[in-house]
Order: sequence, then structure tokens, then C-alpha cells
Amino acid sequence: MNDDVHLLKGIGLTMYEAQAYITLTSLISATAVEISEKSNIPRSKIYDVLKSLNEKNYLEIEDGRPLTYNVKSPVEVLSREKERLNRQIEDSITRLTNTYENGISQVQAPIWRIYGVEKIINKELEIIKRAKTSINMRIGFLFENEAEALIAAFKNNEKLRVNILASPVCYVNNEEINIIKMFKDEDINIQKADIPFVKVLISDSKEMMHTYTKLSEDKREVIPETAIGIWNKYEDIARNYDERFMNQLEKIKMKQKKQALKKEKKELRN
Repeated sequence: MNDDVHLLKGIGLTMYEAQAYITLTSLISATAVEISEKSNIPRSKIYDVLKSLNEKNYLEIEDGRPLTYNVKSPVEVLSREKERLNRQIEDSITRLTNTYENGISQVQAPIWRIYGVEKIINKELEIIKRAKTSINMRIGFLFENEAEALIAAFKNNEKLRVNILASPVCYVNNEEINIIKMFKDEDINIQKADIPFVKVLISDSKEMMHTYTKLSEDKREVIPETAIGIWNKYEDIARNYDERFMNQLEKIKMKQKKQALKKEKKELRN
């Protein structure tokens, strides 16, 4: 019981609230007096404690004389609290990572600028070639012939675990390029995502490459001559970006599973 009290206090309950909820999980339904006697919470405190638990959605109050308190399932309650805490942690990670990266940018680090499409693509291929375990990419656009070069590099390094998050399409020389289809047709793991006009390549959580470029007036095509790559071998930054990438990938996969399950249930009902 002490472990459960400690856990519930850790997610925001008071000592009395934790004791009352744990007691009610064994009673299932009880009056305030019964809960007070079983939990050793003073009667002068128990009504305020139960009112607070009701406001926090840990129990329901049934009208009557006396009032009856019905416990909510620990699976329901703790799953909800787990989701809330996970959201808060994710928000903190984002805020603190931004603060950290702003600070780290002030420190001299192994970072190089690369100008020109050909040099940028060559650097990407070089990074892929020396990768040992994983390549994770965010693709918001592609340069001419870049997709083919990346696909060939991935196939030449078959031990790599490759994950790509990409915009559905981009435009090269006024032609629409189906990014998702190009990589899927080559059995490369790619997921559709809302990616801005930027390209990020992360290798082994140790080095990474950002690529930026200006867009045409209609916002459809990149302007190749404006392209600039930022090659970064600062491992802390690469690792942070990689962790954020994997978190985004997992969220996308979970959403797809939920949608598939919902569709399956709908088909079964029909």
C-alpha cells in the first residue's frame, strides 16, 4: 500500500486523498463514515477529501442519505493520469530542448556550412555511407535526382535501419514528385507527415545535416542556387533531434493503429 500511496502522491494527490482512493478500490462503493473507518482518515477531514477526489474524477458521488461514493476503475483513472503526465513531459522536453539548443548554439562546435546542391547531396551520401546502424530523415523537399541517389545509397548500406518522415509531394522542374511512392516502391520505410520546407538527415544519433532553401513565388518549388546545408557533428544535438524524431514516428504509428482498429470495428458492425 505504501508504494501505491507514494505513486498517487507523485501524480498529484494528497496523503489523505491517496489513502481514501486506495481504500475505496477495495470497498468499491461506501459511505464517508465507512471510508473514514477503513482508511483511518479523521471524520472531520473525510468529506473534503472525498469532494476533492470527485473533482479530480477519481470517484462518483451517488445521491442519498447518506451519500454513497463509488470508485472509478484504477485502469481508467491511472491511464488518464499517465496520458496527462506524458503530455506534460513531452511539453517540458520540447521547451527545455529548445532552451538547451539555443544555449549550445553559443558554444563553439563542429559545425560546417555547405553551399550548392551537388555538394549538399554528396555530403548526405557520405554520411549515409559511413553510418553504422541508423539513418532518420525528415524530407520536406528534394532536389533534382536526389531521391534516386538516396535510394541507391540506402541499398548499398543494407545493414542500416532507415526511417523517413516526409511531405507527400514536392515539385522539381515543374513536375510533381510523389515522395512517399518513390521510397515505398523501393521498400524503404517512409511515413507521411506534416514536414515544413526543410530537410534533416540524422546518422547514428551522432551527426546530422540540415538543408534549407528559398522557394519560388508560388511556394511550390525550391530555388536550388539558394540551398545551404548545415553539417553538424555535435553529438548532443544529433541525439536530441534523433529522440524527437523517434517520438514523432511513434506517435504517427500509434495514430495509424488506432485508425486501423476503428476502421476494423466499423466494418465488423456493418
